Amino acid sequence: GKEVVTMREISAKDITKKVREACIAANCRLPDDVIESFKKGRQEERSPLGCQIFDKMLENAELAASKEVPVCQDTGMAVVFADVGQDVHIAGAFAEAVNEGVRRGYVEGLLRKSVVGDPLRRVNTGDNTPAVLHTRLVPGDTLTLTVAPKGFGSENMSQLRMLTPASGIDGVKRFVLDTVRAAGANPCPPMVLGIGIGGDFEQVAENAKRALMLPLGTPNPDPFYAQLEEELLEAINQTGIGVQGLGGRTTCLGLHIIAAPTHIAGLPVAVNVSCHVTRHATAVL
Repeated sequence: GKEVVTMREISAKDITKKVREACIAANCRLPDDVIESFKKGRQEERSPLGCQIFDKMLENAELAASKEVPVCQDTGMAVVFADVGQDVHIAGAFAEAVNEGVRRGYVEGLLRKSVVGDPLRRVNTGDNTPAVLHTRLVPGDTLTLTVAPKGFGSENMSQLRMLTPASGIDGVKRFVLDTVRAAGANPCPPMVLGIGIGGDFEQVAENAKRALMLPLGTPNPDPFYAQLEEELLEAINQTGIGVQGLGGRTTCLGLHIIAAPTHIAGLPVAVNVSCHVTRHATAVL
């Protein structure tokens, strides 16, 4: 007998609506895990100036949420992760629906438009489109959309290095710390880091960005990487860069590693740097 596959239909209109809402929500309301990391950092901070800034960060987040205004004036480039269930049928054009959601979210939500249509000719598109869209086919009949606005003060501090296997774990640690030191105060620390290890040139960068979406403070499921995350966090917080680069013990609120299989001759590492407002909002259709 033939297998009967029931398709669930999702309309492009619904996708647009959800993306619009997520763009506004991500920019105005910080996720709970990010707020909690501020509180934890505030408790552990010994620098009086650092404590003051943590209080301002918490106050800023509270005001932004209650007044529905952006947490930061750099409302970023919209990065959209779409996990599309393979039993979903999308009625309408998918990428267009996502971009229409970004357009409406940024225009109607009065969010800053930061996208230029061409990297060298630099003409603003006027509505923050197009988004950077990462689509994956997954089992099931739901569509999960995560909108992650990425500001470029931190994005510009991100780095990718094709290490050789001989560099080993020490080479990885050195590269991560060098990236943090080079970033200094630029990414509005305390920063959050997404780290990709393994895969190839483009996969390692995407994994680093995906790692920023993981709930702060949750250790890697692999104890080997959980320990590496801990060691890196400790070393970064000993650099003394501190809150907003003004010294203290909190330079990084948290970091996550996503590792992937790689080639016998390869050890790619990517560090995606985020500022303290690591924004993302998820909608499931």
